[in-house]
Amino acid sequence: MFVLTVDQQHSRRTADRVEALLRDLADRHGDLVRPFERTAGDEVQAVVERPEIVVDLTLLLVRERAWSVGIGVGAVDLPMPASTRAGSGAAFVHARTAVTAAKTRSTGLAVVGPDDVSTRRAQTGLDLVAALLQRRTDRGVEAAALARQGLSQLEVARRLGVTKQAVSQRLQAADWHLEAPGRELAGYLLSVADGTVSGS
Repeated sequence: MFVLTVDQQHSRRTADRVEALLRDLADRHGDLVRPFERTAGDEVQAVVERPEIVVDLTLLLVRERAWSVGIGVGAVDLPMPASTRAGSGAAFVHARTAVTAAKTRSTGLAVVGPDDVSTRRAQTGLDLVAALLQRRTDRGVEAAALARQGLSQLEVARRLGVTKQAVSQRLQAADWHLEAPGRELAGYLLSVADGTVSGS
């Protein structure tokens, strides 16, 4: 199981963005074991079972460099309460350690779990994809978002009002071809860290 603890960066100098974040993430409730809830101050927390959802949410959050994301790997105490903030167990403890570590890391994310080797590998996988997304230009983000929806380069070009060649150049500069396999790798490494699959 995975617990995501997410803390707003620079909260003392910026307005509280938690309520807006909770609204933005409301449509993801079906993907979660327990939905995001404000736990304290400018922090939110959720419980997730599927590693690919952890990858999606983490990359969504760290791309804007407005949130520190701690991913805790491990068991949760059962039966789980209805409220996320009432949950307990090793994954919650690890998530607390992870979000503290995330605040000092360049990508704004950290993974902590019972096995240091597998969690370090999972963190590296996520770091690589996060770094790729964080260095994209606005044009690259726009083109890649449409391509990720399954649109062809010609369809993306029509949507953006540019040439197909311009879309190709934007996607190449954004390293679009690395994103999908990078996400897949990060999900696999999280599965190993969680013990869902064997890493051997």
